[in-house]
Amino acid sequence: MGDVTAERHGGHVAVVTLHRPPNNFFDTSLLSDLADAYEELGRSDWCRAIVLASEGRHFCAGLDFAGNAGQAIAELYGHAVRLFAAPLPVVAAVQGGAIGGGCGLALSADFRLAATRSRFSVNFSRLGFHHGFALTVTLPAVVGRQAAADLLFTGRRVAGPEALALGLCDQLVPEDDLLVAAMAYAESIAGSGPLAVRSIRSTMRQGLVEQVRLALAHEAAEQERLRHTADFAEGVRASLERREPRFAGS
Repeated sequence: MGDVTAERHGGHVAVVTLHRPPNNFFDTSLLSDLADAYEELGRSDWCRAIVLASEGRHFCAGLDFAGNAGQAIAELYGHAVRLFAAPLPVVAAVQGGAIGGGCGLALSADFRLAATRSRFSVNFSRLGFHHGFALTVTLPAVVGRQAAADLLFTGRRVAGPEALALGLCDQLVPEDDLLVAAMAYAESIAGSGPLAVRSIRSTMRQGLVEQVRLALAHEAAEQERLRHTADFAEGVRASLERREPRFAGS
């Protein structure tokens, strides 16, 4: 499936891997392939849990704004909805950075394992931009409204230990053991009754897909509005030049 692979691990776990190292930027094509993989595994007669992993230094750095200026946000987010609607529990193995939309992708998973040097950041405000990938829904659900506002307004980076304390990740493990630990976690889920797990997950996530769909529509509208501002152009330029942005509020 393009830059996405799905491999069976043991009896009932699939490891789905993104192959766009080192940063694993996503676009419409990648999210479409990822959603296809989730849905196909959900229809299989063997898969009970998914590990979401990525090749390279970073888990996912979101959308490459410099290289995807014309990306259709609504289409992109249509595939994001499919990820949330997929039926199987997902354990994300987060190495390096989960930045911007990459953090949103990590939060689309049911559980996240990270390493001490992993870092999470919803850095949209540092780009002069509105957040996306349904972080309006997922981030407050995980860390609470006050912490979510802090992270969104400041765009600061959160390292592994603080991420664990906030709830951005569920376990910290040595980086070299991250994928093995994520597979073991998924196997512990797969060892439970599969019909029961799907039923419980459906109940726990009742209404989530519709919340995500509504949030994404609003986020996409705000992103479309702000992507034409001088502040956004300055934010992207400052990021590429590795300097502090000088926003004018226009």
